Amino acid sequence: MQTKMNKTTALIHIVLIIGSLLMVVPFLWMVLTSGKTISESTQIPPQIFPEVFQIENYKAVWNSLPFVSFYINTGLMIVFRVLTSTIFSAMAAFAVAKLDFPGKNLFFGIVLTQMMIPSQIYLTPQYLLVQNLGLLNSIPALVIPGIVSAFGTFLLRQFFIKLPDELMEAATIDGASIWQVFFRIYMPLARSGLVALGIFTSLFAFKDLMWPLVVNMSQDKMTLSAGLASLQGQFTTNYPQLMAGSVIAIIPMIILYIIFQKQFIEGIATTGGK
Repeated sequence: MQTKMNKTTALIHIVLIIGSLLMVVPFLWMVLTSGKTISESTQIPPQIFPEVFQIENYKAVWNSLPFVSFYINTGLMIVFRVLTSTIFSAMAAFAVAKLDFPGKNLFFGIVLTQMMIPSQIYLTPQYLLVQNLGLLNSIPALVIPGIVSAFGTFLLRQFFIKLPDELMEAATIDGASIWQVFFRIYMPLARSGLVALGIFTSLFAFKDLMWPLVVNMSQDKMTLSAGLASLQGQFTTNYPQLMAGSVIAIIPMIILYIIFQKQFIEGIATTGGK
Protein backbone atom coordinates (compact mmCIF):
# COMPACT_ATOMS: atom_id res chain seq x y z
CA MET A 1 0.00 0.00 0.00
CA GLN A 2 2.82 2.36 0.92
CA THR A 3 4.63 1.53 -2.34
CA LYS A 4 1.50 2.34 -4.33
CA MET A 5 1.15 5.69 -2.57
CA ASN A 6 4.82 6.49 -3.25
CA LYS A 7 4.37 5.73 -6.94
CA THR A 8 1.26 7.91 -7.09
CA THR A 9 3.06 10.77 -5.34
CA ALA A 10 6.05 10.43 -7.67
CA LEU A 11 3.74 10.50 -10.71
CA ILE A 12 1.99 13.63 -9.42
CA HIS A 13 5.34 15.35 -8.88
CA ILE A 14 6.50 14.41 -12.38
CA VAL A 15 3.32 15.84 -13.92
CA LEU A 16 3.69 19.05 -11.87
CA ILE A 17 7.36 19.42 -12.85
CA ILE A 18 6.52 18.98 -16.54
CA GLY A 19 3.72 21.54 -16.23
CA SER A 20 6.06 23.99 -14.48
CA LEU A 21 8.67 23.61 -17.22
CA LEU A 22 6.06 24.25 -19.89
CA MET A 23 5.11 27.51 -18.15
CA VAL A 24 8.73 28.59 -17.62
CA VAL A 25 9.92 27.90 -21.18
CA PRO A 26 8.18 30.95 -22.78
CA PHE A 27 9.73 33.24 -20.16
CA LEU A 28 13.21 31.78 -20.72
CA TRP A 29 12.77 32.07 -24.48
CA MET A 30 11.81 35.74 -24.07
CA VAL A 31 14.94 36.45 -22.01
CA LEU A 32 17.21 34.58 -24.43
CA THR A 33 15.66 36.26 -27.49
CA SER A 34 16.15 39.68 -25.89
CA GLY A 35 19.91 39.12 -26.10
CA LYS A 36 20.03 37.97 -29.72
CA THR A 37 20.65 39.81 -32.94
CA ILE A 38 17.81 40.14 -35.46
CA SER A 39 19.28 37.41 -37.65
CA GLU A 40 19.62 35.06 -34.69
CA SER A 41 16.02 35.67 -33.60
CA THR A 42 14.63 34.78 -37.06
CA GLN A 43 16.99 31.91 -37.81
CA ILE A 44 15.53 28.56 -38.93
CA PRO A 45 15.98 26.16 -37.24
CA PRO A 46 15.73 28.38 -34.15
CA GLN A 47 18.92 29.28 -32.33
CA ILE A 48 18.35 28.82 -28.62
CA PHE A 49 21.29 30.72 -27.13
CA PRO A 50 22.74 33.96 -28.52
CA GLU A 51 26.41 33.83 -29.47
CA VAL A 52 26.98 37.10 -27.59
CA PHE A 53 24.27 38.51 -25.34
CA GLN A 54 23.29 41.87 -26.87
CA ILE A 55 22.74 44.21 -23.93
CA GLU A 56 22.39 47.00 -26.51
CA ASN A 57 18.82 45.79 -27.17
CA TYR A 58 17.84 46.91 -23.69
CA LYS A 59 19.52 50.27 -24.08
CA ALA A 60 17.89 50.86 -27.47
CA VAL A 61 14.36 50.01 -26.35
CA TRP A 62 14.73 52.01 -23.12
CA ASN A 63 15.82 55.07 -25.07
CA SER A 64 13.12 54.69 -27.72
CA LEU A 65 10.13 54.50 -25.34
CA PRO A 66 9.16 56.53 -22.24
CA PHE A 67 9.17 53.60 -19.84
CA VAL A 68 8.96 55.85 -16.79
CA SER A 69 5.62 57.19 -18.02
CA PHE A 70 4.50 53.66 -18.86
CA TYR A 71 5.32 52.50 -15.33
CA ILE A 72 3.49 55.42 -13.74
CA ASN A 73 0.40 55.04 -15.94
CA THR A 74 0.25 51.28 -15.37
CA GLY A 75 0.75 51.68 -11.63
CA LEU A 76 -2.00 54.29 -11.33
CA MET A 77 -4.37 52.18 -13.39
CA ILE A 78 -3.73 49.11 -11.23
CA VAL A 79 -4.05 50.99 -7.93
CA PHE A 80 -7.33 52.73 -8.83
CA ARG A 81 -8.82 49.61 -10.41
CA VAL A 82 -7.98 47.53 -7.35
CA LEU A 83 -9.42 50.10 -4.94
CA THR A 84 -12.64 50.78 -6.84
CA SER A 85 -13.26 47.19 -7.93
CA THR A 86 -12.69 45.84 -4.42
CA ILE A 87 -14.96 48.36 -2.70
CA PHE A 88 -17.85 48.38 -5.18
CA SER A 89 -17.75 44.63 -5.84
CA ALA A 90 -17.77 44.01 -2.08
CA MET A 91 -20.83 46.25 -1.70
CA ALA A 92 -22.71 44.42 -4.46
CA ALA A 93 -21.63 41.01 -3.17
CA PHE A 94 -22.69 41.82 0.40
CA ALA A 95 -26.09 43.02 -0.80
CA VAL A 96 -26.69 39.84 -2.82
CA ALA A 97 -25.44 37.53 -0.08
CA LYS A 98 -26.93 39.07 3.08
CA LEU A 99 -29.73 41.51 2.23
CA ASP A 100 -33.26 40.84 1.07
CA PHE A 101 -34.65 43.12 -1.62
CA PRO A 102 -36.93 42.69 -4.65
CA GLY A 103 -35.17 41.36 -7.73
CA LYS A 104 -32.08 40.14 -5.88
CA ASN A 105 -31.88 36.87 -7.80
CA LEU A 106 -32.51 38.68 -11.09
CA PHE A 107 -29.69 41.12 -10.32
CA PHE A 108 -27.27 38.31 -9.54
CA GLY A 109 -28.34 36.49 -12.70
CA ILE A 110 -27.48 39.60 -14.73
CA VAL A 111 -24.06 39.66 -13.06
CA LEU A 112 -23.45 36.03 -14.01
CA THR A 113 -24.63 36.70 -17.56
CA GLN A 114 -22.17 39.58 -17.87
CA MET A 115 -19.33 37.19 -16.99
CA MET A 116 -20.25 35.02 -19.96
CA ILE A 117 -20.21 37.84 -22.52
CA PRO A 118 -16.84 38.62 -24.19
CA SER A 119 -15.43 41.91 -22.93
CA GLN A 120 -14.79 43.10 -26.52
CA ILE A 121 -18.53 43.64 -26.92
CA TYR A 122 -18.39 46.47 -24.38
CA LEU A 123 -15.61 48.36 -26.17
CA THR A 124 -17.87 50.62 -28.25
CA PRO A 125 -20.29 51.71 -25.49
CA GLN A 126 -17.41 52.18 -23.03
CA TYR A 127 -15.49 54.26 -25.56
CA LEU A 128 -18.55 56.44 -26.27
CA LEU A 129 -19.06 56.91 -22.53
CA VAL A 130 -15.45 58.02 -22.01
CA GLN A 131 -15.64 60.28 -25.07
CA ASN A 132 -18.84 61.98 -23.88
CA LEU A 133 -17.23 62.54 -20.48
CA GLY A 134 -14.24 64.19 -22.19
CA LEU A 135 -11.77 61.75 -20.64
CA LEU A 136 -9.97 60.43 -23.72
CA ASN A 137 -6.17 60.31 -23.36
CA SER A 138 -6.30 60.39 -19.58
CA ILE A 139 -5.66 58.12 -16.60
CA PRO A 140 -9.36 58.05 -15.54
CA ALA A 141 -10.15 56.62 -18.98
CA LEU A 142 -7.98 53.60 -18.14
CA VAL A 143 -9.77 53.04 -14.84
CA ILE A 144 -13.45 53.34 -15.81
CA PRO A 145 -13.96 49.78 -17.20
CA GLY A 146 -12.55 48.29 -14.00
CA ILE A 147 -14.51 50.34 -11.45
CA VAL A 148 -16.76 47.36 -10.74
CA SER A 149 -16.22 43.72 -11.62
CA ALA A 150 -18.83 41.04 -12.24
CA PHE A 151 -16.17 38.45 -11.42
CA GLY A 152 -15.36 40.31 -8.19
CA THR A 153 -19.04 40.40 -7.19
CA PHE A 154 -19.36 36.66 -7.78
CA LEU A 155 -16.10 35.87 -5.97
CA LEU A 156 -16.84 37.95 -2.86
CA ARG A 157 -20.42 36.70 -2.68
CA GLN A 158 -18.98 33.23 -2.07
CA PHE A 159 -17.08 34.60 0.94
CA PHE A 160 -19.96 36.61 2.40
CA ILE A 161 -22.50 33.84 1.99
CA LYS A 162 -20.38 31.50 4.13
CA LEU A 163 -20.28 33.99 7.04
CA PRO A 164 -23.05 33.47 9.62
CA ASP A 165 -26.12 35.73 9.47
CA GLU A 166 -26.10 35.87 13.27
CA LEU A 167 -23.23 38.39 13.10
CA MET A 168 -25.45 40.93 11.35
CA GLU A 169 -28.40 40.19 13.62
CA ALA A 170 -26.31 40.71 16.77
CA ALA A 171 -24.78 43.92 15.44
CA THR A 172 -28.19 45.27 14.41
CA ILE A 173 -29.58 44.57 17.88
CA ASP A 174 -26.66 46.54 19.33
CA GLY A 175 -27.65 49.51 17.18
CA ALA A 176 -25.15 49.20 14.32
CA SER A 177 -26.20 50.53 10.95
CA ILE A 178 -25.94 48.45 7.79
CA TRP A 179 -22.79 50.37 6.78
CA GLN A 180 -21.18 49.67 10.13
CA VAL A 181 -22.03 45.99 9.83
CA PHE A 182 -20.53 45.90 6.36
CA PHE A 183 -17.31 47.81 7.00
CA ARG A 184 -16.54 46.80 10.59
CA ILE A 185 -17.67 43.17 10.67
CA TYR A 186 -17.99 41.54 7.27
CA MET A 187 -15.20 43.30 5.39
CA PRO A 188 -12.48 42.25 7.90
CA LEU A 189 -13.76 38.67 7.90
CA ALA A 190 -13.60 38.57 4.09
CA ARG A 191 -10.01 39.83 4.00
CA SER A 192 -8.67 36.74 2.22
CA GLY A 193 -11.32 37.18 -0.48
CA LEU A 194 -10.46 40.87 -0.86
CA VAL A 195 -6.79 39.97 -1.22
CA ALA A 196 -7.61 37.37 -3.87
CA LEU A 197 -9.75 39.87 -5.79
CA GLY A 198 -7.00 42.48 -5.55
CA ILE A 199 -4.48 40.01 -6.97
CA PHE A 200 -6.74 39.00 -9.85
CA THR A 201 -7.63 42.62 -10.60
CA SER A 202 -3.95 43.59 -10.65
CA LEU A 203 -3.11 40.80 -13.07
CA PHE A 204 -6.07 41.57 -15.35
CA ALA A 205 -5.19 45.29 -15.38
CA PHE A 206 -1.51 44.65 -16.05
CA LYS A 207 -2.32 42.35 -18.99
CA ASP A 208 -5.05 44.58 -20.44
CA LEU A 209 -4.04 45.57 -23.97
CA MET A 210 -7.16 46.28 -26.01
CA TRP A 211 -8.70 49.03 -23.87
CA PRO A 212 -5.51 51.10 -23.34
CA LEU A 213 -4.83 50.95 -27.07
CA VAL A 214 -8.34 52.13 -27.92
CA VAL A 215 -8.84 54.89 -25.38
CA ASN A 216 -5.39 56.52 -25.19
CA MET A 217 -3.56 57.51 -28.35
CA SER A 218 -0.88 59.72 -26.77
CA GLN A 219 2.30 57.81 -25.97
CA ASP A 220 2.75 59.57 -22.64
CA LYS A 221 -0.66 58.22 -21.50
CA MET A 222 -0.08 54.61 -22.59
CA THR A 223 0.41 51.65 -20.29
CA LEU A 224 3.22 49.12 -20.55
CA SER A 225 1.21 46.68 -22.66
CA ALA A 226 0.07 49.37 -25.11
CA GLY A 227 3.55 50.91 -25.29
CA LEU A 228 5.16 47.57 -26.11
CA ALA A 229 2.61 47.02 -28.87
CA SER A 230 4.10 50.05 -30.65
CA LEU A 231 7.34 48.11 -31.09
CA GLN A 232 5.62 45.67 -33.43
CA GLY A 233 5.78 47.03 -36.97
CA GLN A 234 3.33 46.47 -39.79
CA PHE A 235 5.81 44.67 -42.04
CA THR A 236 8.86 43.93 -39.90
CA THR A 237 9.44 43.61 -36.16
CA ASN A 238 12.66 43.86 -34.20
CA TYR A 239 11.97 40.82 -32.02
CA PRO A 240 15.05 41.16 -29.79
CA GLN A 241 14.06 44.71 -28.84
CA LEU A 242 10.43 43.67 -28.40
CA MET A 243 11.50 40.88 -26.04
CA ALA A 244 13.88 43.26 -24.23
CA GLY A 245 10.99 45.66 -23.69
CA SER A 246 8.85 42.80 -22.39
CA VAL A 247 11.53 41.85 -19.87
CA ILE A 248 11.76 45.48 -18.69
CA ALA A 249 7.96 45.64 -18.41
CA ILE A 250 7.55 42.58 -16.18
CA ILE A 251 10.33 43.48 -13.72
CA PRO A 252 7.97 45.45 -11.39
CA MET A 253 5.47 42.58 -11.28
CA ILE A 254 8.24 40.11 -10.44
CA ILE A 255 9.45 42.37 -7.62
CA LEU A 256 5.91 42.75 -6.27
CA TYR A 257 5.40 39.00 -6.38
CA ILE A 258 8.62 38.40 -4.45
CA ILE A 259 7.60 40.94 -1.80
CA PHE A 260 3.98 39.78 -1.46
CA GLN A 261 4.50 36.10 -2.27
CA LYS A 262 2.87 34.93 0.96
CA GLN A 263 -0.24 37.07 0.45
CA PHE A 264 -0.43 36.00 -3.19
CA ILE A 265 -0.42 32.29 -2.34
CA GLU A 266 -2.87 32.72 0.56
CA GLY A 267 -5.22 34.75 -1.59
CA ILE A 268 -5.27 32.15 -4.36
CA ALA A 269 -5.49 29.22 -1.94
CA THR A 270 -8.47 30.63 -0.08
CA THR A 271 -10.44 31.65 -3.19
CA GLY A 272 -14.00 30.45 -2.73
CA GLY A 273 -13.94 30.70 1.07
CA LYS A 274 -13.08 28.27 3.82
